[in-house]
Amino acid sequence: MTTPANIDQSPGSRQRPLGVAAIGYAFMGKAHSNAWRNVASFFDVPAFEQKVLVGRDATQVAEAAAKYGWAESATDWRSVIDREDIDIIDICAPGWMHAEIAIAALAAGKHVLVEKPLANTLAEAELMTAAAAKARANGVQSMIGFNYRRVPALALARELIAEGRLGTVRHIRAAYLQDWLSDGESPMTWRLRKETAGSGALGDIASHAIDQIQYLTGQRILEASGKLKTFVTQRPGEQGMEDVTVDDAAWATFWLTGDMGASVEASRVATGQKNSLRIEVYGTKGALTFDLETLNELQFLDATVPVREQGFRRILVNEPEHPYLEAWWPQGHIIGWEHTFTHQIRDFLTAIVTGEAPSPSFEDGLQIQRVLAAVEDSANNKSTLTFINTTSLVSEGA
Repeated sequence: MTTPANIDQSPGSRQRPLGVAAIGYAFMGKAHSNAWRNVASFFDVPAFEQKVLVGRDATQVAEAAAKYGWAESATDWRSVIDREDIDIIDICAPGWMHAEIAIAALAAGKHVLVEKPLANTLAEAELMTAAAAKARANGVQSMIGFNYRRVPALALARELIAEGRLGTVRHIRAAYLQDWLSDGESPMTWRLRKETAGSGALGDIASHAIDQIQYLTGQRILEASGKLKTFVTQRPGEQGMEDVTVDDAAWATFWLTGDMGASVEASRVATGQKNSLRIEVYGTKGALTFDLETLNELQFLDATVPVREQGFRRILVNEPEHPYLEAWWPQGHIIGWEHTFTHQIRDFLTAIVTGEAPSPSFEDGLQIQRVLAAVEDSANNKSTLTFINTTSLVSEGA
């Protein structure tokens, strides 16, 4: 096992820039690559180099590497992990590959960032978390990529809730709706096979909503009930019609520490909804609402003023005083979805150089995986409530 990054991480004493390798060059690989390419232009981060982009198709990954700013490309992630000039492994590959790559990278002393959900199964997530804890003892950092924690408006919402502006939070509603599978003729992809995706809307997008419920409130889910539905059971594939083995939509209700309830709805067949994550938080002194399709805005209601003055008011979240925005444009100039990944890379690099634990941790990812497993178990067994293992807490952090 190598020492973490093979270098002294303290500012001013670093012998060379951190070497970064990303595994995966499709949707998430492109989003992460964009963040790596731009983060140092806006934030004060330790020096690093985009060393290598890894993918299975040699021609396509080489083209992607040249386009996304990587110095070179490779097709064998194992050989990349073994390289002495690679210090960080960014895993953007499909979920079925997460566990094997992350465990190998951590054992090799590489800092690891992995896209959500942590793994396809609870057993894999537990192995990854154990590997992360072992590596952490040697100074190796790991983080899971729930990038919506880095939406400035949601980070502000967390601050307002923590400051008591909503009083005692009573209940939360979250709905993540998309329509890219509403057409029954849409073709099969790896995201529709349980062996490669783990689950459908539940793990893909409901996991974001579940993470936000806990992140915003600082509370943990204790109980869950759920329902899963596959509306289109077969889709056209390369060899004819193929069975869809994951859910198209998911519904769940939760009870949390802090004596609060929550509900989550997720769908990839919600006609007309492109990428809407709507969150509503209701407390004794006020309420907040947010929609990802207007991600620079937070709606806030102050219930402490006289009733005749009450009403939701828009907070345009793009002032330098708002989370992350001191690095971007003058006030009034909005940012976009891709900026959340830049903020995520900034926070991960900062954790590496300071030695502070990044958030969300693999332990947080494991706890989300337990919630997902409980929802699936409830749906399969038609049980009303399932107790969630709460041995790990939701970590603090922006």
